[in-house]
Amino acid sequence: MKLLILNGPNLNMLGIREPEHYGKTTYNDLVNLIDNHANEKGISCETYQTNSEGGLVDKIQQAYFDKVDGIVINPGAYTHTSIAILDAVKSVQIPCVEVHISKVEEREEFRQTSYIRLACVKTITGQGVNGYLQAIDFLINYLNNGRSEA
Repeated sequence: MKLLILNGPNLNMLGIREPEHYGKTTYNDLVNLIDNHANEKGISCETYQTNSEGGLVDKIQQAYFDKVDGIVINPGAYTHTSIAILDAVKSVQIPCVEVHISKVEEREEFRQTSYIRLACVKTITGQGVNGYLQAIDFLINYLNNGRSEA
Protein backbone atom coordinates (compact mmCIF):
# COMPACT_ATOMS: atom_id res chain seq x y z
CA MET A 1 0.00 0.00 0.00
CA LYS A 2 1.26 3.41 -0.99
CA LEU A 3 0.11 6.61 0.72
CA LEU A 4 0.94 10.25 0.04
CA ILE A 5 1.02 12.68 2.96
CA LEU A 6 0.60 16.28 1.77
CA ASN A 7 1.18 19.40 3.83
CA GLY A 8 0.43 22.93 2.71
CA PRO A 9 1.71 26.38 3.61
CA ASN A 10 3.45 27.10 6.88
CA LEU A 11 3.46 23.48 8.05
CA ASN A 12 7.22 23.55 7.60
CA MET A 13 7.14 26.01 10.53
CA LEU A 14 5.69 23.48 13.00
CA GLY A 15 7.21 23.89 16.45
CA ILE A 16 7.81 27.59 15.77
CA ARG A 17 4.47 28.92 14.53
CA GLU A 18 1.75 29.43 17.15
CA PRO A 19 2.67 26.52 19.43
CA GLU A 20 -0.53 27.15 21.41
CA HIS A 21 -2.44 25.89 18.34
CA TYR A 22 0.03 23.56 16.66
CA GLY A 23 2.22 22.28 19.49
CA LYS A 24 5.99 22.11 19.72
CA THR A 25 6.57 19.15 17.42
CA THR A 26 8.74 20.24 14.49
CA TYR A 27 8.04 19.35 10.88
CA ASN A 28 11.04 16.98 10.87
CA ASP A 29 9.63 15.31 14.00
CA LEU A 30 6.30 14.89 12.19
CA VAL A 31 7.96 13.31 9.15
CA ASN A 32 9.88 10.90 11.40
CA LEU A 33 6.68 10.02 13.29
CA ILE A 34 4.89 9.26 10.01
CA ASP A 35 7.83 7.26 8.64
CA ASN A 36 8.06 5.15 11.81
CA HIS A 37 4.31 4.52 11.82
CA ALA A 38 4.34 3.54 8.14
CA ASN A 39 7.21 1.12 8.77
CA GLU A 40 5.32 -0.46 11.68
CA LYS A 41 2.26 -0.86 9.45
CA GLY A 42 4.30 -2.24 6.54
CA ILE A 43 3.21 0.45 4.08
CA SER A 44 4.95 3.07 1.96
CA CYS A 45 4.39 6.74 2.80
CA GLU A 46 5.81 9.71 0.94
CA THR A 47 5.61 13.00 2.83
CA TYR A 48 5.63 16.28 0.92
CA GLN A 49 5.29 19.91 2.02
CA THR A 50 5.00 23.04 -0.08
CA ASN A 51 3.90 26.60 0.47
CA SER A 52 2.60 26.65 -3.11
CA GLU A 53 -0.99 25.87 -4.12
CA GLY A 54 0.21 24.76 -7.56
CA GLY A 55 2.76 22.46 -5.95
CA LEU A 56 -0.02 20.67 -4.08
CA VAL A 57 -2.13 20.38 -7.24
CA ASP A 58 0.86 18.99 -9.17
CA LYS A 59 1.62 16.43 -6.45
CA ILE A 60 -2.03 15.30 -6.28
CA GLN A 61 -2.16 14.86 -10.04
CA GLN A 62 1.17 12.97 -10.03
CA ALA A 63 -0.26 10.63 -7.38
CA TYR A 64 -2.65 9.30 -10.03
CA PHE A 65 0.21 8.33 -12.34
CA ASP A 66 2.30 6.98 -9.44
CA LYS A 67 -0.58 4.64 -8.48
CA VAL A 68 -0.93 6.07 -4.95
CA ASP A 69 -3.65 4.25 -2.99
CA GLY A 70 -4.60 7.03 -0.58
CA ILE A 71 -3.82 10.63 0.34
CA VAL A 72 -3.64 12.33 3.73
CA ILE A 73 -3.79 16.09 3.26
CA ASN A 74 -3.40 19.07 5.52
CA PRO A 75 -3.78 21.91 3.03
CA GLY A 76 -3.17 24.55 5.72
CA ALA A 77 -4.76 27.86 4.80
CA TYR A 78 -5.63 26.51 1.34
CA THR A 79 -8.33 24.46 3.10
CA HIS A 80 -10.42 27.61 3.23
CA THR A 81 -9.62 29.06 -0.20
CA SER A 82 -8.59 26.49 -2.79
CA ILE A 83 -11.08 25.16 -5.26
CA ALA A 84 -8.07 24.11 -7.38
CA ILE A 85 -6.94 21.61 -4.71
CA LEU A 86 -10.52 20.35 -4.33
CA ASP A 87 -10.77 19.84 -8.10
CA ALA A 88 -7.40 18.04 -8.19
CA VAL A 89 -8.48 15.55 -5.51
CA LYS A 90 -11.82 15.01 -7.24
CA SER A 91 -10.10 14.44 -10.59
CA VAL A 92 -7.74 11.69 -9.39
CA GLN A 93 -10.44 9.81 -7.44
CA ILE A 94 -7.94 8.65 -4.81
CA PRO A 95 -9.40 8.29 -1.29
CA CYS A 96 -8.32 11.32 0.72
CA VAL A 97 -8.41 12.16 4.44
CA GLU A 98 -8.33 15.80 5.54
CA VAL A 99 -6.21 16.43 8.66
CA HIS A 100 -5.83 19.53 10.82
CA ILE A 101 -3.56 19.64 13.86
CA SER A 102 -5.73 22.21 15.63
CA LYS A 103 -9.48 22.15 16.21
CA VAL A 104 -10.36 24.38 13.30
CA GLU A 105 -14.04 24.20 14.19
CA GLU A 106 -13.26 26.14 17.39
CA ARG A 107 -11.13 28.81 15.74
CA GLU A 108 -11.75 31.91 13.60
CA GLU A 109 -14.87 32.23 11.47
CA PHE A 110 -12.93 32.08 8.19
CA ARG A 111 -11.56 28.66 9.17
CA GLN A 112 -15.07 27.19 9.22
CA THR A 113 -15.13 26.69 5.44
CA SER A 114 -13.32 23.65 4.08
CA TYR A 115 -13.41 23.17 0.34
CA ILE A 116 -11.23 20.04 0.44
CA ARG A 117 -13.69 18.31 2.77
CA LEU A 118 -16.10 17.94 -0.16
CA ALA A 119 -13.71 15.41 -1.75
CA CYS A 120 -12.55 13.59 1.40
CA VAL A 121 -13.73 10.32 2.90
CA LYS A 122 -12.92 11.53 6.43
CA THR A 123 -11.80 14.62 8.35
CA ILE A 124 -9.69 14.54 11.52
CA THR A 125 -9.19 17.74 13.53
CA GLY A 126 -7.73 18.70 16.87
CA GLN A 127 -5.70 15.55 17.47
CA GLY A 128 -2.31 17.25 17.10
CA VAL A 129 0.25 15.43 14.97
CA ASN A 130 -1.34 12.12 16.01
CA GLY A 131 -4.17 13.02 13.63
CA TYR A 132 -1.86 12.03 10.78
CA LEU A 133 -1.40 8.57 12.28
CA GLN A 134 -5.16 8.24 12.74
CA ALA A 135 -5.63 9.23 9.10
CA ILE A 136 -3.09 6.63 7.95
CA ASP A 137 -4.79 3.93 10.02
CA PHE A 138 -8.19 4.95 8.70
CA LEU A 139 -6.98 4.70 5.09
CA ILE A 140 -5.40 1.30 5.71
CA ASN A 141 -8.73 0.01 7.03
CA TYR A 142 -10.74 1.81 4.37
CA LEU A 143 -8.65 0.44 1.52
CA ASN A 144 -8.39 -3.07 2.95
CA ASN A 145 -12.12 -3.32 3.58
CA GLY A 146 -13.32 -2.52 0.08
CA ARG A 147 -13.66 1.21 0.74
CA SER A 148 -16.50 0.73 3.17
CA GLU A 149 -16.76 3.07 6.13
CA ALA A 150 -13.90 2.13 8.46
